[in-house]
Amino acid sequence: MSNNGRVRMGMTHNLKNLSPAYFGMVMATGIISLTAHFLGFELIAYSLFYLNLGFYGLLWAGTLARLWMCRQEFLLDIVDHMRAPGFFTLPAGSSILGSQFITLTDYTMAGRVLWMLAILLWLALTYTIFTAFTVKEEKPPLDKGITGGWLLAVVATQSIAVLSALIAVDMPQPYKLGINFLALSMWLWGGMLYIWMMSLIFYRYTFFRFSPGDLAPPYWINMGAMAISTLAGSLLIVNVKDAPFLDSLLPFLKGFSVFYWATGTWWIPMLFILGIWRHVYKKFPLEYDPLYWGAVFPLGMYAASTHEMAAALGFHFLDFIPVSFFYLALTAWAITFLGLVRSFRPEKLKG
Repeated sequence: MSNNGRVRMGMTHNLKNLSPAYFGMVMATGIISLTAHFLGFELIAYSLFYLNLGFYGLLWAGTLARLWMCRQEFLLDIVDHMRAPGFFTLPAGSSILGSQFITLTDYTMAGRVLWMLAILLWLALTYTIFTAFTVKEEKPPLDKGITGGWLLAVVATQSIAVLSALIAVDMPQPYKLGINFLALSMWLWGGMLYIWMMSLIFYRYTFFRFSPGDLAPPYWINMGAMAISTLAGSLLIVNVKDAPFLDSLLPFLKGFSVFYWATGTWWIPMLFILGIWRHVYKKFPLEYDPLYWGAVFPLGMYAASTHEMAAALGFHFLDFIPVSFFYLALTAWAITFLGLVRSFRPEKLKG
């Protein structure tokens, strides 16, 4: 077989196995870019923004190519308990890129287009995936069918709440009220969804056998889902002046934003301890996996959400946290990106 044939076979193989969760790279890059902007690192913020545009375009091209050339594998993933939640990175990544447009540029229309796309993707995926999980006849047991990746559904929901709150700022009335109400509704629903899913995940943690292979990187979404919930709540607090109904809910918004932040903070030492247990004590190999973007994203989101919560509530004694976690997230992003580059070795492309 010619070299071109081998490369073609290798590319087809890569498309078949393309992870639905690969848009986590857009999520991670986008939130670190936004955090850099919040902290005044504008060169990093804009560099990652332009890089993220490339990531977003390439991943959509790969996703559509997979749908066209490997339709069976694509459709099977949508009904798979382990892989299907990864599709929620599509609306989440679209929302975070839209938040970059709104925050970093004057191209607010691009942010609004991505907002509408994210809502359509969220609706389609939510009611397709969870309907499929409900009606399929053969279902895995709990310990084989749920991971922290399920919480990507929460992240996708809250990402729309975040982008809605950002878009509402520059909208005229009555659209401002309506979009803030959408942001509030998504924020509340995301919180309820976290409670449902986290109950099952924690039950799986504590009452089923847990091996190093079970501790996949998306378990960091346990914390990331709470961090983005904190960010959405903080933005709603800031928007109180533009939506009177939010003013009547202000104590609730403040209380639950701190509640989400405290819950996310509790997870951080636990996840580090489990990571040490996995890679040091159990010597589980540390190799590049696209799912690791799901571990980078929560670190950046925790930095961003803490910064915004501290600003919204006047908790400036927490100002040291965003800077520390920004550097940690940026380092994790660089290591993961290096792993991505090294994964495209010529021998792999030749299959």
